Amino acid sequence: MSRGMSRKKKRARALLLFVVVCIVAIGGYQWISNSDTFAETDNSGSNTVDAGTNGGQASPSPSDSPAPSDGNGGMDAGQPSDSPSADPSETPSATPEHREVNADGIPVAAQADSITALINKENSLPDDFDPTDLVYPDVPFIFKEKIEKRMMRKEAAGALEKLFAGAEKDGIHLAGVSAYRSYKTQRTLFDNYVKKDGYDKARTYSAIPGTSEHQTGLAIDVSGSDGKCAAESCFGGTPEATWLAAHASEYGFIIRYPEGKENITGYKYEPWHLRYVGEDLAKELDSKGETLEEYYNTVPVNQ
Repeated sequence: MSRGMSRKKKRARALLLFVVVCIVAIGGYQWISNSDTFAETDNSGSNTVDAGTNGGQASPSPSDSPAPSDGNGGMDAGQPSDSPSADPSETPSATPEHREVNADGIPVAAQADSITALINKENSLPDDFDPTDLVYPDVPFIFKEKIEKRMMRKEAAGALEKLFAGAEKDGIHLAGVSAYRSYKTQRTLFDNYVKKDGYDKARTYSAIPGTSEHQTGLAIDVSGSDGKCAAESCFGGTPEATWLAAHASEYGFIIRYPEGKENITGYKYEPWHLRYVGEDLAKELDSKGETLEEYYNTVPVNQ
C-alpha cells in the first residue's frame, strides 16, 4: 500500500510540474510578443520625430501638400489674386538712370550726333564731339574765306542749298553768317562776351562751350545778302526774316529761338538762328508752334 501511495504522489508531482512548465511557457511567449510590439511602437515614434526634424532640409513630396479647399485658400493658381504680390519680380529703381556729364558737369545729350538731338544749357555735347561729315555748302556768305564757320554737316548743307534756292525764287536773297563752330572757338567767343557783359548776361545770347548748337554742325546764322543786321535784333523786321519764319520748315529747318519762348529755350529771340532737324520734325514743330524743349517735354531752361 505504501508503494501505491508513493506512485500516486510521484504522478501528482509530475502533473503539477507539467502544469507549471506550461504556465511558464505561455507567460514567456506573451512577454516576448509584447516586447516586440513595444519595440515597433518606439521605432515608429522615433521615425516620426526624425522626419519632423529633417522636414526643413528635404523637399516635401507632392502627397504632403494640403489639398485645396473650397475657400479663398483653394483659389486656382492660374487665376489672378485680388491683392498684389508682396514681393514683385520687378521693382522700379529709386534712382534715375546715370547720365554722362561733360568736363563742366553738364549732362551729355542722348544720341548727340542725331540731327534731332536736343542741345541746350542743360544738355551738352560730349567733350570729344567733332562732326566727321562737315562740308562747305554751296551758298553765299557775308565773307569769302573758306574757313571753319562756313561748314555744316553734309545733310544740313544740302538742305541749306535748297532753302537758299527757294528763297531766290521768291525774290529773297540770303547769306550765311556763321555755321559750324568748334569747342575751342566757342570758348574764345564766350570768354570775350563774359569780359564784355558779365557771365549772366553773356549766357542769354551765347552758349557755354559744349552746349552750342553751332558745334553740332546743324545750325547756321543767316542774314540778307547785304549783311545788314547780321545776328542783330533788327533782322527780325526784315523781309528775309519773315520769309524764313514762313518757309524754313519746308526745308527741314526751324527758328530755334522763337519770340516769346525765352523762358523755355533759355535764349533771347534770334530770328537769324536756323537749326536743321529734318523736314518731318521741322514741319511738326512749326505747325504746333513748339520748340525742341517742348517737343521733348523737358523743363523750361532758366536764363
